[in-house]
Amino acid sequence: MSGLSFFEIYLTDRNKLSMVKSGILFGLMIGMAFLMVTKVEAQPFTQADSLRGTLNENRTWWDVLHYDIEVIPDFETKTIIGKTIITFSATSGQTMQLDLQKPMIVDAIVFNGQNLAFRQQDNITLLTFPDSLKDDQDSYKITIAYHGKPREAIRPPWDGGWIWAKDQKGRPWMTVACQELGASVWYPCKDHQSDEPQNGAAITILTDKGMIGVGNGRLTKKMDVGEKTAFRWEVSNPINNYNIVPYIGSYENFGEVYAGEKGNLDCNYWVMDYNVGKAKQQFKQVTQMLACFEEWMGPYPFYEDGYKLVESPHLGMEHQSAVAYGNGFMNGYRGSDLSGTGWGNKWDFILVHESGHEWFGNNITTNDIADMWVHEGFTNYSETLFTQCQSGKQAADEYLQGCRRNIRNDRPIIGDYGVNHPGSGDMYYKGASLIHTIRTIMQDDERFKKMLRGISATFYHQTVTTQQIENYIIAQSGLGSSLQSVFNQYLRTTQIPVVSWRVQNGKLTAVLANCLPDLEMKVYIPTTQKTGEWVTLKSQKPVKVKTHLKEAEITAGWNRNLYVNYQNNAVE
Repeated sequence: MSGLSFFEIYLTDRNKLSMVKSGILFGLMIGMAFLMVTKVEAQPFTQADSLRGTLNENRTWWDVLHYDIEVIPDFETKTIIGKTIITFSATSGQTMQLDLQKPMIVDAIVFNGQNLAFRQQDNITLLTFPDSLKDDQDSYKITIAYHGKPREAIRPPWDGGWIWAKDQKGRPWMTVACQELGASVWYPCKDHQSDEPQNGAAITILTDKGMIGVGNGRLTKKMDVGEKTAFRWEVSNPINNYNIVPYIGSYENFGEVYAGEKGNLDCNYWVMDYNVGKAKQQFKQVTQMLACFEEWMGPYPFYEDGYKLVESPHLGMEHQSAVAYGNGFMNGYRGSDLSGTGWGNKWDFILVHESGHEWFGNNITTNDIADMWVHEGFTNYSETLFTQCQSGKQAADEYLQGCRRNIRNDRPIIGDYGVNHPGSGDMYYKGASLIHTIRTIMQDDERFKKMLRGISATFYHQTVTTQQIENYIIAQSGLGSSLQSVFNQYLRTTQIPVVSWRVQNGKLTAVLANCLPDLEMKVYIPTTQKTGEWVTLKSQKPVKVKTHLKEAEITAGWNRNLYVNYQNNAVE
């Protein structure tokens, strides 16, 4: 394959491509022992989970710098042919683990013009270089040819995979949604969130004539290739593996320029040709959203690559600089308000939520999927921020409180590390309630805003751990080290703290219950009809506060922005 482009081979020498697909070009296979990793806390995780979720010795010695992906989908057979060039740096290593999920097949791996021996087993491929690669040069490249029938998404985006759909006119409409499942469901990569290609990525999509291929970033080349058309898109910033996706359909494009904090931001919208009118009306919310999020969370993180909404045959996903949109050009979540308050029907849920991920999830990505609350908790909270920008603080409070009806408290928000295992779905609503609780306790919205913007700036284009985010908030919130106990309570247990209280002789006695032994947090105590007092409560240590209110008045006066339960007459 050296010397010819993938598409040239596709068009000029189908027999050669068939040879690649059969593996004839690539000599002997070698056997490799797979690294065994201890299972986590007796959970039913497999060796495959560990190989996917752990940075083992065959992954840590090399760092991805750039992905260059070329893909040819076949709608009728639901198959793809692809080629991926991975540019990487190295410390010292010889055996490399690549990820490509079955039933996809690796046909060839080429390094310096030579075919490398490899072994594909289940969802990984182990390959060995002729000699150990060291850090004595800036970068290396390998080229992987592959083909197959990728896993098909049955209920995207929740059940991930390749999506083979038809639009309202019966024309092919294709894309991918693969968060959690992983990008390796359709292209070979290092499928671990901690390693983003720091120099960006490119994706070239070969489509039938009359179809449009849309990818992340900016369109840098469009060319006819025989009876097909190739569209090349390039991203200059680091990007999550699962965010790199093609969209193929009968698209039309329109756009606008948003005057943002870092200058002019190109906003482009790709929708089905019969939906342009609806989109032009509904997408007026984009600049409102960008203005709100830039105010609260800092500049849009990817000015170089632009902002883009792409209509998709599924509900939506946060694909960086090419956000998937499938909400039917209506407000709410498919027309409904997830908070039950009415405020969620005043804006487009998918447009707002998935765009919020550009700040949390795309700009800032967690090293391990177990910490995904950083993505979803803060992004869910961006809905509250947009509600405030649109309708005021009281509306935002009501929206946030209403969304608590979706919290299940089934298991901790933080998942199991090293096995590609997210925590509870409560990472969305409970995560947002944790953030709102901290904001409420801070009693200083300007400081809170500065802290949110500081998170975006401090961890700009980085992968992080939850502890880094927790430490930053502890340092910048002014609430002191005791805030760690609050994080532990809400992220690492399913218990919602109870403020147990009673009134006797003009004094209110309160204590924290149903919580960790070291929990310490501030709670607002109603003391008069118009005012109250912020008191630090600790687990099992009652505090007394003077009050002029009766029990019914106190019950009505509790601050509901704190995610705690209140129980009367429970203090002994």
